[in-house]
Amino acid sequence: MMEYTSLPINTQTEVLPKPGFLEIENLVKSYPTPDKDDFVVLDGVNLTIGEDEYISVIGHSGCGKSTLLKIVAGLEKATSGSVRLDGKEIHKPGAERMMVFQNYSLLPWLTVRENIRLAVDEVLKNANRAEKISIVNEHLAMVNLTAAADKYPDEISGGMKQRVGIARALAIRPKMLLMDEPFGALDALTRGKLQRQVLDIWENNRQAVMMITHDVDEAIYMSDRIVLMTNGPAANIGEVLKVPFEHPRDRAAMRNSKEYFELRNHALNFLDRYFAQDE
Repeated sequence: MMEYTSLPINTQTEVLPKPGFLEIENLVKSYPTPDKDDFVVLDGVNLTIGEDEYISVIGHSGCGKSTLLKIVAGLEKATSGSVRLDGKEIHKPGAERMMVFQNYSLLPWLTVRENIRLAVDEVLKNANRAEKISIVNEHLAMVNLTAAADKYPDEISGGMKQRVGIARALAIRPKMLLMDEPFGALDALTRGKLQRQVLDIWENNRQAVMMITHDVDEAIYMSDRIVLMTNGPAANIGEVLKVPFEHPRDRAAMRNSKEYFELRNHALNFLDRYFAQDE
């Protein structure tokens, strides 16, 4: 039986090659209710992510994983505790953290090129026109959308729309990419292709990534570590699993390995155990 890195919360930084990039410390998120007690969504979450580490967060619906991502993005505020990126407290959205949503979030009256250029214009204000054109073209090519650059969102597929969202996020050179179920709305074939494409981009342009997913296979294939959340309310980190495969990854070879089988079963057993407790 292989060993897993199931870490006590206060020792997680010890396994990181470059600790202290994103630091989540004693994070609590609650909402007021008509009753005396608040509704606690997240209760004492602690996690540290390295500056070039790919992390996936998995848990049942209602465990607060999307809320956690929104707090890191600055879209929601923590009730208590702290979230720091590169030593600076996060209080609001910032260009150093870019979000990729499940529902694409493209402006329908702009072309593919214009959707990406809008973000570049907004953030890279000191770049000249030629530099901005070059950045947009570079990122169109990065996601294989050069031929579709002048099409509108309603003229392209769901997979292509998500690639536009990813290109737009990466074009402003963020320190961290935040993805909330980025492949959840796609069919299985498109999802697999886009997973490989995103992983190729990340392997060639390393940065911190925090991805929310319900898919254990997706998490194992793409991530360095998998964060397993307990059920809500008052959810916390139940286990952190280290994925023992080097990059670049071969999906077929991984799935035929004993390590993959054991890691997958370990994660699924954790989720089944909490599902049963919830029932």
